[in-house]
Amino acid sequence: MLTKDSLPLMIGEIDYANAWPLFVGLDQRLDASELGLCSRIPAELNRKLREGELQASAVSSFAYGLNSKEYLLLPELCVGSEGRVNSVMLFLKQPIERVRPQRIAVTTASATSVNLLKILMKLYYDLDAEYIPAEPVLDQMLEDADGALIIGDPAIHASWRSEELHIIDLGELWHRWTGLGMTFAVVAVHKEAAAAFPREIHDLHQAMLATKRHNLADLTTLMDKACDELGGERAYWLDYFTCLQYDFGQKLREGLALYFRYATQLGLLDHEVQLAFYEDNSAE
Repeated sequence: MLTKDSLPLMIGEIDYANAWPLFVGLDQRLDASELGLCSRIPAELNRKLREGELQASAVSSFAYGLNSKEYLLLPELCVGSEGRVNSVMLFLKQPIERVRPQRIAVTTASATSVNLLKILMKLYYDLDAEYIPAEPVLDQMLEDADGALIIGDPAIHASWRSEELHIIDLGELWHRWTGLGMTFAVVAVHKEAAAAFPREIHDLHQAMLATKRHNLADLTTLMDKACDELGGERAYWLDYFTCLQYDFGQKLREGLALYFRYATQLGLLDHEVQLAFYEDNSAE
């Protein structure tokens, strides 16, 4: 049970460039005595939030679906796209129209993209493949598989050196099929934390909104950080951050709801999922 002795609340930060607009500079807007940051890959954050090590976190959308009865979504915050996402990619040895992959190595870093791949393979391509969990090292993944799904910064680096491979951007394919956006990550808060610490969760939400607005108003800082830490050209990173969406708008919410329906249809989830949003009651 959360009490005042639980402070500071711990908040999970996705350790990929695609989440930087939500987090770069966030620490400067938080009271460290109330809210602390923990930076990890999505799979680690999913586990930590589920097990109560974090009280709020950016997590894989699928992780929200698994635990939707315990979580609330912070409005206007997500990582998604309406089209190319540029960091959720299926690398294939042969074009899928020519050779239907039988074995696909899949990242262990996030559940959303793996299950999106399963949905697209089954319902769009009518293809049943074997999915093999693997660390995100492209050459090793392809040693014994026809394709490899990689996400985040490793996917970006792999795309820069994969001229001989055929790449399917899952965000682009989802949009072409459904006409909707795809939400890859959300920001979720434990219902218990929202009830026990309304002011602190209010402060977190407002700080994340302000951080997002600041970073997206001028992408210079993010582009410079990306070039310094990950390589590549400024033009690439300008396109990258511009393609992504962070506001959790209507098409992204509708796309996520459809994703959950398909996941339930295919037995990837054992229950229906409703999107439940945090409501700010701090004034009360």
